[in-house]
Amino acid sequence: MIHKDELPECPAATAIQLIGSKWKLLIIRCLLQRPHRFNELKRELSGISHKVLSESLRSMEYDRLIIRKICNSKPPVVEYSMSELGMTLKPVLQEMEKWGKFYKSSIS
Repeated sequence: MIHKDELPECPAATAIQLIGSKWKLLIIRCLLQRPHRFNELKRELSGISHKVLSESLRSMEYDRLIIRKICNSKPPVVEYSMSELGMTLKPVLQEMEKWGKFYKSSIS
């Protein structure tokens, strides 16, 4: 579990540290829609390597933004979903999407 003393003092820097990479934002976007298995995420995130996806998921689980659930089946299936804390990012991503649309329309 991440400790407060490991985070930057600046709140914006904290947010960027936790979700600031391109892939983390795209993973969060997928998981806000519904839980996904690893290979589903890999297919949806065209261009992401196995290593980067695995590291990003591990990091977000460590930061308590997502939950990794192992389902009892043969073979075992791992499913990723947003945690309650992670779900609080939904309005943040919605505002980023809104701003992105605004930006695109203003430079046309």
